[in-house]
Amino acid sequence: MNDSVFHRLYDEYHQDVFQFLIYLVKNRHLAEDLMQEVYIRAFRAFDRFEGRSSEKTWLFSIAKNVAIDHFRKAAVRTKHSMEYFDWETQQLVSSEKLPEEVSLLNEDKVLLYKALDTCTGDQKMVIIMRFFQDLSIAETAEILVWTEGKVKTTQHRAIKALREKLVARERGDDNAE
Repeated sequence: MNDSVFHRLYDEYHQDVFQFLIYLVKNRHLAEDLMQEVYIRAFRAFDRFEGRSSEKTWLFSIAKNVAIDHFRKAAVRTKHSMEYFDWETQQLVSSEKLPEEVSLLNEDKVLLYKALDTCTGDQKMVIIMRFFQDLSIAETAEILVWTEGKVKTTQHRAIKALREKLVARERGDDNAE
């Protein structure tokens, strides 16, 4: 990858990729660090990029993998063991307060975002890609290396779980937080 291609990719997509990472990790500095890793990996892998996907979905795929690696390492550090981290079923809970980017969203999206910590990693990823990043079902499937059917099913289950959580919260259930 030459410098001009790298700068073009960075200029075109860094804001979207950065927001995606912030929504996942809830920490601006950590998102910046992960962002650097995304572009290092993109730089190293660009000669293998065959153009079968868009550059945007390719970068999101790398960002997804960087985020998963971060959560795996954090889980191992937290548990001081080499337990298997199951991305699909474990919750991705961060104790960080809401980043500024999230606090600028409308109230409904902020509530939705807060409730995402109750979802599985797969569900959280799909909701962020579809509703916060406005990616299509096809783009989301491409990034996650899933079928479109799996994206739709995961999205449906996530929305159902989130709706139940938000309804419980409105009723004042203590377990809703």
